[in-house]
Amino acid sequence: METPHTSLIKTDVRIGSLDLGAFPLLLAPMEDVSDPPFRAVCKQGGADLMYTEFISSEGLVRDAVKSRQKLDIYDHERPMGIQIFGGELEPMLGAVDKVAEVSPDIIDLNFGCPVKNVVCKDAGSGMLRNLPKLIQITAELVKRSPMPLTVKTRLGWDDKSKHIVYLAEALQDVGVAAIAVHGRTRVQMYKGAADWTLIGEVKSNPRMHIPVFGNGDIDSPMKAAEYRERYGVDGIMIGRAAIGYPWIFREIKAYLRSGAVHAPPTVEERLAACSEHLERSLQWKGPKLGLLEMRRHYAPYFKGFENIKEIRSRLVQSMEPEEIWVLLERIRSQYASVQV
Repeated sequence: METPHTSLIKTDVRIGSLDLGAFPLLLAPMEDVSDPPFRAVCKQGGADLMYTEFISSEGLVRDAVKSRQKLDIYDHERPMGIQIFGGELEPMLGAVDKVAEVSPDIIDLNFGCPVKNVVCKDAGSGMLRNLPKLIQITAELVKRSPMPLTVKTRLGWDDKSKHIVYLAEALQDVGVAAIAVHGRTRVQMYKGAADWTLIGEVKSNPRMHIPVFGNGDIDSPMKAAEYRERYGVDGIMIGRAAIGYPWIFREIKAYLRSGAVHAPPTVEERLAACSEHLERSLQWKGPKLGLLEMRRHYAPYFKGFENIKEIRSRLVQSMEPEEIWVLLERIRSQYASVQV
């Protein structure tokens, strides 16, 4: 196995005064996924920088319970970014003030979410239809924020408006400290393959000096290494590939460091991560919501386990924590000697 090229060894990446080390791996902000229980296992798995779920700026200024709860961040998670979204300046200014009260390491602006009920409010990737407004709002938020302000966005609204090279430079010029780019347009949603070509052009723009992070379809150490070399990004943001597999971060790091393929997690490691995730979810969200929101994670945690369909079905149907613990113990005894 070839080791990484020495020419690719990078100096430490900085967002303002925040030192993320060389080629950091970021956990993407994912709605109903990137909560404190999930972030805890991803931090243990090797994530260098993590973000909250995106938070409605209007919800924050109204002091909505759900929005306020998403501000929960903990010392063991740091460095941490809190991500907000919105379509109008005044609520977003108020949201920056609210976020600043809990002292995250960075504040991130979501200009990438493609979901209809966000876009219809000219928020998320809906902002990509009006770049002058997007840039003007960002400039005012940079002035307001006491900590570095970053942006996550997409290539453009559709194939005819992939203006990301221009947009990235404009955002840098108004004071944005880093940018993460998802390699799809809003119209694509999450369909088709992410196109990193324009992400590479953002990074190779000689005027760009802030960190540029690539996002989209990174699901293996080999692909991470290939895209680092091909597109020259300062780091990679990982989303869906980390769901039920927080070890993706350590595996990428091992491969980039030595070219060696890290051993996959053992059955016991999978059970330990799932169990910790569940316990934290029950503590943070309560027994009902904690169990409901864990359901999406069981299948990925136990992917590749033969003849587990019946146990998995019970895991996603049960509303009794005691039954879940019994089922996890059953997995331990049934698969203890299995190599997944």
